[in-house]
Amino acid sequence: MGSPGLSNLATATRVGLSEPISTGGPTEFDVIKTRELEKFLVDAGLYESHEEAIRREEVLGRLDQIVKKWVKNISRVKGFNEQLVQEANAKIFTFGSYRLGVHGPGADIDTLCVGPQHASRNEDFFGELHRMLAEMPEVQELHPVPDAHVPVMRFKFSGVSIDLLYANVALWVIPEDLDISQESILQNVDEQTVRSLNGCRVTDQILRLVPNIQTFRTTLRCMRLWAKRRGVYSNVTGFLGGINWALLVARICQLYPNALPSMLVSRFFRLYNLWRWPNPVMLCPIQEGSLGLPFWDPRRNYKDRLHLMPIITPAYPCMNSSYNVSTSTLRVMMEEFQRGNEICEAIEASKRSWDSLFEPFAFFEAYKNYLQMDIASETEDDSRNWKGWVESRIRLLTLKIERDTSGVLQCHPHPGEFSDKSKPPFHHSYFMGLRRKQGTNPQEGEQFDIRLTVEDFKFDVYAYAFWKPTMWIHICHVKKKDIPNFVFPGGVRPSHSTKSTKLRGSNSPQAGMSRKKRKQDEINRGVSLTDSSSTAVSGSDASLVDETRAKRQFKADVVDTLSNVRYPENLSEHGPEDAGIVESTSPTRPSSAAYGSSLSTSTMEKPLIEQSLQPIISHQGSLDLLDGLGGVQLKSEVQDNDMDQEIKPSEFTTEQALGAATEEEGSSSFSKIQQNLDLEELEPLELTASTAVASTSTHVPAQKPLIRFSFTSLAKATSNSA
Repeated sequence: MGSPGLSNLATATRVGLSEPISTGGPTEFDVIKTRELEKFLVDAGLYESHEEAIRREEVLGRLDQIVKKWVKNISRVKGFNEQLVQEANAKIFTFGSYRLGVHGPGADIDTLCVGPQHASRNEDFFGELHRMLAEMPEVQELHPVPDAHVPVMRFKFSGVSIDLLYANVALWVIPEDLDISQESILQNVDEQTVRSLNGCRVTDQILRLVPNIQTFRTTLRCMRLWAKRRGVYSNVTGFLGGINWALLVARICQLYPNALPSMLVSRFFRLYNLWRWPNPVMLCPIQEGSLGLPFWDPRRNYKDRLHLMPIITPAYPCMNSSYNVSTSTLRVMMEEFQRGNEICEAIEASKRSWDSLFEPFAFFEAYKNYLQMDIASETEDDSRNWKGWVESRIRLLTLKIERDTSGVLQCHPHPGEFSDKSKPPFHHSYFMGLRRKQGTNPQEGEQFDIRLTVEDFKFDVYAYAFWKPTMWIHICHVKKKDIPNFVFPGGVRPSHSTKSTKLRGSNSPQAGMSRKKRKQDEINRGVSLTDSSSTAVSGSDASLVDETRAKRQFKADVVDTLSNVRYPENLSEHGPEDAGIVESTSPTRPSSAAYGSSLSTSTMEKPLIEQSLQPIISHQGSLDLLDGLGGVQLKSEVQDNDMDQEIKPSEFTTEQALGAATEEEGSSSFSKIQQNLDLEELEPLELTASTAVASTSTHVPAQKPLIRFSFTSLAKATSNSA
């Protein structure tokens, strides 16, 4: 856990796509703040005990012995001679948070079993190995999932949770020193094996590409805790998962190779608060490879152009790890990046503590309207399967609402589920916050009817291949004042709400006007007014001029650092017909808080950005790669939107994204705009049963909500709250 001191600096050799922004070492202030941060992490209980660490190692050793015995048994059954049976081998690898060294107490261990080509997945791994594990008394809660996108066997071994994947590679004998990072390991294997190997290959590559593993681990622990407390840690619901946060942190470590965790956390928020999505975050150049496997390439793959927040994995085949992100969830994360940046500036100015950065987000105080999704089944196995299926579909509801309201109604899905103890077991509830898109003008009496959208989503959910009549789902609207008590800690509703969390930072119209005024003042006066010390211009003109110059240098130097990054030459063979995807535009103006208030190290940094960089793909055929901070837009999916210039997908783009996310999309169910001043903001009424659902089973509940959204009443409520 110890961080490097002033003398323990990383070498200045280039790691990643570009030269570092700054190779300067930490100051005494950074050392103090890092010690405070590490103490905060210890007090938060993020580190496991020595005894638990030893127990995990023992479990992994025992599991490795079991798979070695298993592969010998099946080799003997398949008729191999005794010499080949003795040479038969399998090996256990780890990946994910455990391999990265950022796991906490009670966390599961992601493991991969690599076996020979004659040990099949379905018959041998999910057959014989499953039988062996089921007979062991130390193995509990054994659940095979052979039909998953990445087939997995989940169980507890001596109390330690294990997720076990399988890859049978094109080798007759698995050597103990097998290096799965080599591209040749992917030869002559099926897609499931490629996906299973990818987790280990990506994790190992991340550790190779960061300049200081210990500072990377501490910083990643911070960001994982922050993301969980702020409600943006969930890949399945459209936010970012563990691998996504690891890649974002690793890029910051590359750009500041000698920084301590306190500075890396601050630079994380400063950089990604200004990032020009959909420019990709990448740790290394994309390699085309020699095996012909598909990789992320928006020039050739149309679906890749629809990704809003590309975070590219560094191991071949390089893929976008964050394809689940939607316009709504990206908006939530960008607001959180801005909040984090502002708090880190205050921490650097000794005005705030680390506790304020990690303050949990009051989800049920943030919005006026919510959707409540209740699901239930009758048995434990059915509940686990039904729950997993519904959770994997929730992001589709976000996409459908965005599509059917032309992006005006935005969603914030809560990443976890809740259970009401007063109801029968196997009953779970999910919630989704709703709000009108910032910058849109509500029309008098205008309402969006999303009944058909909800029915369309439920029809997709009921299309579950293993659906049973005892599995059901019900969706209805609830207002903030009617949120059930079981969602609150201890089942007790908070006595009062905090105005700062009622509306997410930038939602208030007054706050938006204030920001615009500040931006204009900054243009006129050349100084940020977000810092309280900046308002007293007459008494500190000289310091303000120095600060302004430092900020300008901070922005300008990054262009020199990042603008000369290129795609590998082997991708440049594609001519203009593949290149006309991306065009350069004037950059979005970031908030005044984005540049930070502590610029004592700015003279050492080669910093950040507001200026356009070269386009990702030029029309002349040269393939310039943005390292991320220029004003670049995908023609078909991003449009400027008023003063804030938010990312806005066109209807066409959103529909295509839905098409990519679902196997088969029926006829589109677009919202109906109704003029009815008597309707409440989201009024739940009875809706006739969908014929498609009703024909499936008579056991489907008859409750059907009418969900309508009144922009007039919401606007008034928002204005009053602000």
